[in-house]
Amino acid sequence: MGQTVIEKIFSAHSKDEVKPGNIIWLDLDVRSARDFAGANVVGNLEKHYADQEKFEDKEKTVFTFDCVVPANNIGYAENQQIIRVFARKEGIRVFDSEWGIGSHVLIEEGYSVPGSTVVGTDSHLNIMGSVGSFGQGMGDQDIAFGMKAGKTWFEVPPTMKVIIEGELKAPCSAKDLTLAVIRKLTSKGALGRAIEFEGKAIDNLSFAGRITLASMVTEMGGIVGFIPPNQEIVDYFKTRARSEFTPYYADEDAEYVEEVVIDINDMRPLIAVPFKPDNVVEVESLEKDKIHVDSAFLGSCTNGRYEDMKAAVDMLKGKQVAEHTVMKVVPATRTVLGDMLKNGDIQTLFDARALVSNPGCAGCASGQIGMTGTGEVQVSTGNRNFKGKQGLGLTYLCSPETVTASALAGKIISPENL
Repeated sequence: MGQTVIEKIFSAHSKDEVKPGNIIWLDLDVRSARDFAGANVVGNLEKHYADQEKFEDKEKTVFTFDCVVPANNIGYAENQQIIRVFARKEGIRVFDSEWGIGSHVLIEEGYSVPGSTVVGTDSHLNIMGSVGSFGQGMGDQDIAFGMKAGKTWFEVPPTMKVIIEGELKAPCSAKDLTLAVIRKLTSKGALGRAIEFEGKAIDNLSFAGRITLASMVTEMGGIVGFIPPNQEIVDYFKTRARSEFTPYYADEDAEYVEEVVIDINDMRPLIAVPFKPDNVVEVESLEKDKIHVDSAFLGSCTNGRYEDMKAAVDMLKGKQVAEHTVMKVVPATRTVLGDMLKNGDIQTLFDARALVSNPGCAGCASGQIGMTGTGEVQVSTGNRNFKGKQGLGLTYLCSPETVTASALAGKIISPENL
């Protein structure tokens, strides 16, 4: 019997029999912790392994700061400094406040590569499925053990297949495709499962689009969502991978617990209404309500790549955000910010009266670039709109194009009707 992608990756990283339901020991290529829970990881390492070598391989161990960068409260300032001091003492790499979102940095810096296994204290670390890597968020004790042992136990999940029929057509983008999948699966449709995405629209997704789709598998209830690496992805890592890598693709006779087909031929721009990411409707259906937009957020691990920034910049040229709306723009990483600087995008955003911040998680972390107040309506490219996630307001999840159109209009509007 053939194997799915996750079964192949696990088989390459374990001596145990890999089949759904089995609990195996899984070798870890990358062990990471961020400023959120990272100090707890340090505490566990010092408590349980005080007189021992704390790391199986220091070259495979990193800390990343992205939740609140730079720290704007004492709690995060303390956590970050605890990590810095510990990392200096132990000789561990820290991607400090200037680097941006840790999961993206691990990809850019060649830690997470096709076929690899990556764990960390980030609930969206399964974003690594965008490049054909297994990524998983875990608790601080599990991460501390993984850093010490270089492995962790894991139950092999079953795999479901999601087949996308049709092509992605403007003004729809990868975020609309992602919301279409969540609408179909709901927040529990992939619970405890790995997902494999396939279809022409999937094959044609850009690097940024793959990140968008994979980053919201958590909101589908999934363990991880794999997008088969195309030649562009493989070539991307040839110049930056820190070790040799092997992309894995499912066998034709692999077994799936379920196959779901989603037709996007007639898809229109979509939006998730508070307070659930799977509460998805067409943007146009809300236009009759003339929902006033107080703030617009462009960024997050879901839509913080240069392609996302450029989509907004192109729409904003020669225009200004509505007088009563604040638009907040946060690139995912220092690399993305650098591209924006080189291409003059910061000037365009400034002229459009948008607020541009340093790289990081920003709005999703409820701190870096401000929160929402009671009754405040925010359109956001983030991945969660739960009550309290980004403050006390009402957060609507949508694409960079819809966020920008709504910021310009001062009300929720589809980019096709701007």
